[in-house]
Amino acid sequence: MRLLTDLYEIDGALTRRAASRIPPGVAKALSAVEESAESTKLWCGAAAVMAWKGGWRGRRAAAAGLAALAVAQLVSNGLCKQLADRPRPPAEWIPHDEVADRPDSSSFPSGHTAAAVAFTTAVAPTWPAVGALCALPTALVAVERVQSGAHYPSDVAAGAAIGLAGAWLTRHAVAMFLRHWP
Repeated sequence: MRLLTDLYEIDGALTRRAASRIPPGVAKALSAVEESAESTKLWCGAAAVMAWKGGWRGRRAAAAGLAALAVAQLVSNGLCKQLADRPRPPAEWIPHDEVADRPDSSSFPSGHTAAAVAFTTAVAPTWPAVGALCALPTALVAVERVQSGAHYPSDVAAGAAIGLAGAWLTRHAVAMFLRHWP
C-alpha cells in the first residue's frame, strides 16, 4: 500500500512540475500538435500520405499503423478507461488555462499516447525513416498530455505500453494465428 502512495505522490509532483515549467510558447506548440492528433486526425493523415506517395511500402506501413492504432484505441479507450475510472489531475495543480479543455473521461490510460505510440511503432519496421519522423509528434503528444493537466505521467506511460503492445500484436497476429490454425 505504501508503494502505491509513493507512486501517487511522485505522479502528482511530476504533473505539477510539467504543468508549471514549460514556457508558454512551447506549451502552445504542444497544444497545436495535440490538437492535430485529436481523434487520430494526424495519424490518419500520415497514413493517407504514406499510402498515396509511398508505393507498396507506404501502403503496408499505413495499414500496419492504422491497425495498431485501432487495437490501442480499443484497449485504452474501450476497455481500460472503463475499468480504471481515475480522475484527472486536480485543476488547482495546473497554473494555466489548458486545464479547462480536458475531457471528462477517466485519466487512465492516455488514449492519445496509446494511439501515437501504436501508429509510430507499427510504421517503423516497414518504413524506418517515416517511423523516425512520426516519433517527434508522438513524443510531443505524450509530453503535452501531462503538461496540459489531462493526464498523470503514469497514465502516459500506460498508454505508451498499450501502444507498444498493440503494435507488437498487429505485427505478429497473422503468424500466431497461422501457427495455431488446425
